[in-house]
Amino acid sequence: MQLLSSFIDHINAQQLFQLDDRLVVAVSGGLDSVVLVDLCRRAGFNFTMAHCNFKLRGDESDRDEAFVRQLAAKIVCPLVVEQFDTQSWAEKHKHSIQEAARELRYNWFETMLRAQRADDDKNVYLLTAHHADDNIETLLMHFMRGTGLRGLKGIPAVQGNIRRPLLPFSRAMVAAYAAEQGLDFVVDSSNAEEKYTRNYFRHTIIPAIEKVYPQMRENLLQNIRRFQSINAFYETGLQQIINQLCKQKEGELHIPIKQLLQYNNAALIFEIIRRFGFTEKQVEEVYKLTEAASGSFLQSPGMPYRIIRHRHWLIIAPTGTDDSEHYVIEAEQKQLQFPSGVLSFSEFHAKLPAVSNDAKMALLDAKDLQYPLILRKWKQGDYFYPLGMRKKKKLSRFFIDLKLSRTEKEKIWVLESAQRIIWVLGYRIDDRFKMTERTNAAVEIVWKAD
Repeated sequence: MQLLSSFIDHINAQQLFQLDDRLVVAVSGGLDSVVLVDLCRRAGFNFTMAHCNFKLRGDESDRDEAFVRQLAAKIVCPLVVEQFDTQSWAEKHKHSIQEAARELRYNWFETMLRAQRADDDKNVYLLTAHHADDNIETLLMHFMRGTGLRGLKGIPAVQGNIRRPLLPFSRAMVAAYAAEQGLDFVVDSSNAEEKYTRNYFRHTIIPAIEKVYPQMRENLLQNIRRFQSINAFYETGLQQIINQLCKQKEGELHIPIKQLLQYNNAALIFEIIRRFGFTEKQVEEVYKLTEAASGSFLQSPGMPYRIIRHRHWLIIAPTGTDDSEHYVIEAEQKQLQFPSGVLSFSEFHAKLPAVSNDAKMALLDAKDLQYPLILRKWKQGDYFYPLGMRKKKKLSRFFIDLKLSRTEKEKIWVLESAQRIIWVLGYRIDDRFKMTERTNAAVEIVWKAD
């Protein structure tokens, strides 16, 4: 029973959960999860068993479900079972089977936790049976796949509402406990198939390394603890730098290019952009963006965000949402929806100069426009050449002359081409972009305000 006392001591020392918390234990029916159930039962914790049937191994999948049902009945424990058509879901969402099973499993677990939290105000946690050997395999796979410091931390013991109380204990200790207590469990035949990466590391790579370094497992677990400590220190310093460097503004992140480049640190750039769905491979593209023309941008592959080069700043802004203050407009774009309405764009052949008296329409010489255009809120320091004037004028002065109220000024948007304002929406275009006798092609922009 030594594992039981060590299990309880570890939970208390790390404050993973309390006796009166509500727990959901993920149970496959295999060795690890059956031992976790037995330990939780003997320790007196209040828990519900949860089993996923992914319908991937035919009769064996149904056998596992039946075993878990029998186990729950034997120990008189609440059980929730969910069946998934994993193969169809994977094909529909273009995921691998392993990715599909993981996403289906954890989405279902989260739904279950929310439902249990709604019943009362107690803490509710999901327990999984990952142990020390799983941690070693994960570390090696991350390292071989290519990862930063964060990937070398191994499996976290605490991750949101997930708790992994078996992480300090080896597979050998878990197996010895099962034998000591006479616990029955099922064996997943796919665990022996080396076509799965984890199984290949488990059955081939790790045993081969142990022949040369017999203490490999112990050493790697010590390294995981070191990497976790180093990463905690790294995260603290990193956040301080990001807080000093980056400015939050109306749902956007503004990063001064000069100060960013002074750090000369690719890791810093990645840490800033990764939370918006950008990948480590895009760091080099961010460097290129710092030297690109204003209006150039980089699209996130994972989330609806863009990094826009705007004068001396990189601006990370959501695309296609009302949270953005900067909108990128491509040459072929015909329409843009933004919080204050819709802009419509059309190009036409022009023989004679045209002037519009409609403040919500701009007629511009197409040859003077450089794409992409930027639509943004005006800011202090902005200036333009109001139509009919040869001298530049600050927008702040322009608004004073128009006797605009503070709230009226806060609602004003400007359209920009190559860092030059071409239109103050609803008021006036820039004289430098007006149509003339030499205009051959013109662009008509109509603003339909909400």
